[in-house]
Amino acid sequence: MPVGSIPVLLIEDTPSLARVYAEFLKKDSHTVIAVETGAEAMEQLKDGAPKVVLLDLQLPDMNGMEVLRRIAAQALPCAVIVITAHGSVNAAVEAMRYGAYDFLVKPFSADRLVITVRNAVERLRLAQIVDTFGKELGRGRYHGFIGSSLTMQAVYRIVDSAASSRATVFITGESGTGKEVCAEAIHRQSQRAAKPFVAINCGAIPKDLMESEIFGHMKGSFTGAVADREGAAARADGGTLFLDEICELAPDLQTKLLRFIQTGTYTPVGGSKLEKVDLRIVCATNRDPLREVEEGRFREDLYYRLHVIPIHLPPLREREDDVLDIARHYLAEFAAEEHKGFTQFSPEAEQTLRHYHWPGNVRQLQNVVRIVAVLHDGDTVRLDMLPAPLGLPGAVPVPPTALALPPPGPAAPAPRLPAPLTPETIKPLWEVEKDAIEDAITACDGNIPRAAALLQISASTIYRKRLAWQAEGKL
Repeated sequence: MPVGSIPVLLIEDTPSLARVYAEFLKKDSHTVIAVETGAEAMEQLKDGAPKVVLLDLQLPDMNGMEVLRRIAAQALPCAVIVITAHGSVNAAVEAMRYGAYDFLVKPFSADRLVITVRNAVERLRLAQIVDTFGKELGRGRYHGFIGSSLTMQAVYRIVDSAASSRATVFITGESGTGKEVCAEAIHRQSQRAAKPFVAINCGAIPKDLMESEIFGHMKGSFTGAVADREGAAARADGGTLFLDEICELAPDLQTKLLRFIQTGTYTPVGGSKLEKVDLRIVCATNRDPLREVEEGRFREDLYYRLHVIPIHLPPLREREDDVLDIARHYLAEFAAEEHKGFTQFSPEAEQTLRHYHWPGNVRQLQNVVRIVAVLHDGDTVRLDMLPAPLGLPGAVPVPPTALALPPPGPAAPAPRLPAPLTPETIKPLWEVEKDAIEDAITACDGNIPRAAALLQISASTIYRKRLAWQAEGKL
């Protein structure tokens, strides 16, 4: 049985015996390095490479037990098999207490030697595997990700494997799970890390401006195009282009994107010259892309062009105790930012954070911790500091937008119940969203960052949406 990269170091001062043992092992395809003294053995072990060591206890320059002690003291990756005569079995047993893997009593057969060495090789291989997994499982941070749960370790390994490829990566997952963080991790882990990473949210840009945003435009190509403008594809040349919420692309632009992926070429809006770029595309969506294909909203051929390496990001509720690691990280960050003294969560607060459903995932957790840091102070975050419903017994899953704290002071009057909906009173979803955002800004006296915090979204999202509504004449 071949040993592969694990050689056998034979320490035997009797040349005739050394030749016999070496022949036994070579017939089983082992690589044998033979030395006669303890000093030569330690020299061979200097490189720190894993080895199976066949150690005779009676050596001309030192006792074999001393060699064993040095191996143990230096924590060398070795599986030591002690060779001993009948009269020194007790010494061999003592050697095993010092870390020897097994012992052979002279005389022994070729089969006995080969089987013992095979078992030692297998032990070393298993130790290497355990060490590798131990290092991976110990990764609590990975290119912007926080968490050491098994589900995230699987994500890290896929990113490690996919990063060096040119293949397109398709990231799926609920809102707030970190799809852009994953895209940046792929970029930073790849050979393109020194080149640009350009991200576009396909759902945040008006459809009539999307083509220009990706491919650029020429001066005068449409109203408002007062100068030539470089698109995201050109800016990402040599690097990575991240298309977030890819399922929001209009059908005609899906066709152009498909051709761009197939040829690596594009024409800016209003231009006539074909441009060529070398970039890697990573895309993401919080929808079910296959459902979008089945219902005719997303081109099937584009889906299969993009869905080469799939990565699914698990929701926070499936990430074991990662929620506490993430909460502690943001508590330290926001406490420093707000000049507060928080250093920890109380056991009751930790228990609540751990068992909450987190429908808004990491983004929701981030906003919860920010609310605590803005509105409270102390060294410990108590349960009553967490915004409702987390701070209440028996918290139940609710949308992230429900996590606004009630204002201090006297109890507010009971809210007026809305009138029942009829087909005539139903508003378009974009209008409902716009009204909620504008009402929040008004309630916060025009303070958009505060309104964003209370709505559990980023301020940049509000700015981007308001610009889009303004461009469409809806604001």
